[in-house]
Amino acid sequence: MISFFQANGAELILKIWQHIYLSFISLGLGIIVAVPIAIGLTRAKKIAGFVIGLASVLQTVPSMALLALMIPIFGIGSLPAIVALFIYSLLPILRNTYIGLNNVDPSVLDAAKGIGMSNMQSIIQVELKLAAPVIMAGIRLSATFVIAWATLASYIGAGGLGDFIFNGLNLYRSDLILAGSVPVILLALITDYILGKIEYVLTPKSIRV
Repeated sequence: MISFFQANGAELILKIWQHIYLSFISLGLGIIVAVPIAIGLTRAKKIAGFVIGLASVLQTVPSMALLALMIPIFGIGSLPAIVALFIYSLLPILRNTYIGLNNVDPSVLDAAKGIGMSNMQSIIQVELKLAAPVIMAGIRLSATFVIAWATLASYIGAGGLGDFIFNGLNLYRSDLILAGSVPVILLALITDYILGKIEYVLTPKSIRV
């Protein structure tokens, strides 16, 4: 084990950083895009089913096929991987945000209007706060997916821990497979824990479990 880290420690740190970069840029873009769209869909429910259905269809595209489709458009490297992972991150966040906002008690919304809140104030100060647990559940699920799927980015030259995993498979070396797999699992667990703490902070005290 010590000899492995002496030989591969610097490369492992680099691959972990690449994996974090790919995953969190993709997840961040997913949040920035999906949450506002979901808010808009709660105000335009006639098209909500179509938009969420479209996101569901995109999620059913096999990971390798989607990555391959990115190559003619964006080439190889980090950019096509980020775009593909961003697409995969959308559905859980979009769906949960839409469901969470739709489940806010209408009497609370009426009360917000009654005290003179504008539509935007109601969204920011009331609806998003009350829907925070459901929204964060979608973000946590999406984060786990993205971190796991980021291993496939290795196939299009984006780096990450997938390099260790697939090199290990090609060379029949279990140490390389473990060096790639264990950090991915730890990253997913740590990220979920941190997002769980953020969820607790964002959730109003009155509805905390």
